Amino acid sequence: MAKVKYYYDADTLSYRKIERKKTEVYRKGILLFLAMGLIAFFGFIVFSQFLMSPNERAQKRELDNLKLHYDLLSKRIEETSNILTEIQQRDNNIYRVFFEANPIPEEQRTAGFGGVNRYKSLEGFDNSAMIQKATKDIDVLSKQLVVQSKSLDEIVSLAKEKEKMLASLPAIQPVSNEYLTRMASGYGWRNDPFTKARKFHKGMDFTAPQGTPVYATGDGVVLRADANATGYGKHVRIDHGFGYITLYGHMTKYVVKRRQKIKRGDLIGYVGSTGRSKAPHLHYEVRKNGQAINPINFYYGSLTPEEFNAMLKIAELEGQSYD
Repeated sequence: MAKVKYYYDADTLSYRKIERKKTEVYRKGILLFLAMGLIAFFGFIVFSQFLMSPNERAQKRELDNLKLHYDLLSKRIEETSNILTEIQQRDNNIYRVFFEANPIPEEQRTAGFGGVNRYKSLEGFDNSAMIQKATKDIDVLSKQLVVQSKSLDEIVSLAKEKEKMLASLPAIQPVSNEYLTRMASGYGWRNDPFTKARKFHKGMDFTAPQGTPVYATGDGVVLRADANATGYGKHVRIDHGFGYITLYGHMTKYVVKRRQKIKRGDLIGYVGSTGRSKAPHLHYEVRKNGQAINPINFYYGSLTPEEFNAMLKIAELEGQSYD
C-alpha cells in the first residue's frame, strides 16, 4: 500500500493530502522503464563477453578444429618437402650421374609461379594469410613433385636403355678358353703372313681347331652372314646398336642369317680358314661408329683378371698375324 503524504496549509491552518499529478506519474514511470532498459542492455553486453550462445560455441569449436587441421597440414607439408629434397639430391647426385644425364638445375626445381596473383580470391577473410600460405606451399610442393616425377620417368627410361646397352656390348671372348690354342695376334701393327710387310691388324686372331664353336659376344642383330667380303672368307657381322658392330671372319661355317636376332653367347658358326687365312683361326673385330677399336678392352665378361693380364701381354707382342 502506497504511503500517503500530507502538507500543512497555512490558509486553513490544517494538513492536506498531497495529490500526485498523472503526468508526473507517467513521466517517472517512463524514466524508470528507460533506466531499467539501459541497465538490461548494458548488462547483456557485459554478460555476453563471458557467456557465448550455442551457435557461437559451435563456431568457435569449428574454428579451433580448422586451426588444428592447419597445424597438422603444415607439419605434413614440411615432412613431405624434406623427403622430396632428399629424393632430389639422390636424383641429381646418384641416379642422373650413374646414367650420364645432366642434373636438373635448382632454379628449375624450385621455380615459383609468376604472373597474376593466384591467391587473390583467398583475401578478405579472418585467416587469409594462413589460408594463402598453406595453399601456396601445396602448389609449390605439387610443382616440385611433377618435376621429380618426370625426372624419375627419364631415369627409368635411361635404366632400361642402359640395361639394353650392357647386354649389347661385346663383353666376352668369341671362342671359349677350353678350345683356345692361343691368341695368335692382337690389335695393332703386325707382319702380314703373305707379304711379310708391316700392316695394321684391326682385330684379334684366336687360333683354335677347325670346327671350334664361335659365339656372339653381345646381343644384337645379324648384319651380314656371307662370304662376299674380300679377305674375310665366310664371316658374320653383328650390329649391337649404340654404334657397335662385331665381325667374325674365316669361319668354316656360319649358322645364322641376316636380320636374325642374337643373344650374347649364342652359337653363330665354327672356326675355319676360309678367305685370306694362313691357318684355322677366328679373326675378330670390334667397330665403334665405323672405326675399328681394340677388342681386348671388352673381355670383362668372360676372363678373370689373371687371364686378362696374360692375354694383354700376348696381344702387346708385335708378331705375325694369321690373315
